[in-house]
Amino acid sequence: MSRFIFLWFISVLISFSFVSCSGESTNENSSAASDKTTQSGPAVQKTNEKKKSILFFGDSISAAYGLDKSEGYVNLVRERIDSLGLNYKVVNAGVSGETTAGGKGRIEWILKQPVDVFVLELGGNDALRGIAVEASYSNLEYVIKKVKEKYPNCKIVLAGMMAPPNMGESFTKPFAAMYPKLAKAYKTSLIPFILDGVAGMPELNQKDGIHPTAEGHQILADNVWKVIKDLL
Repeated sequence: MSRFIFLWFISVLISFSFVSCSGESTNENSSAASDKTTQSGPAVQKTNEKKKSILFFGDSISAAYGLDKSEGYVNLVRERIDSLGLNYKVVNAGVSGETTAGGKGRIEWILKQPVDVFVLELGGNDALRGIAVEASYSNLEYVIKKVKEKYPNCKIVLAGMMAPPNMGESFTKPFAAMYPKLAKAYKTSLIPFILDGVAGMPELNQKDGIHPTAEGHQILADNVWKVIKDLL
């Protein structure tokens, strides 16, 4: 037993001597490992990079009224963003029945969270209620100004809407013109008409003739994507 302990002690001394003599080599290996860790740093940092935010601020169109939210255009856009590996999270701030006045009233609360891309989809309910175009314009203008004031680098996308033809040309023309006018004045991106290809198509709308079906929302997602894809 004592012989075994003696041999074990000798082996420890030999190992210790080897490590001491090869100290320089060990330092080189440590340095190489350190360099390797440093080189891999950016990749780790990129993986942990905080996601940017794209916020949809709208009414029942954004809220996917009558459908499961997963079928709405906002979620379809989110799925496309995720499939491309883009570093964005999507926030759906759509509220059914929202008017531009309602949007004006809640914008400051919504902007408590950081926003990098802001999609403004309001005005349809104003048209249905026959609210004066001047009032709608003023409310949308207020929202845009607030976004720019809070987040100067935020990219704003304005989703255009049209009023029902039964409102008469004296209303429908200035209403439709309101969106490109705002986009030009505040240098925002513009979706000319978010319901393009869906409005007036019975098979793409629910029974109320106003809110898109799941198939209709797929078209809306395409309409939105055409404009926002280059901003992300």
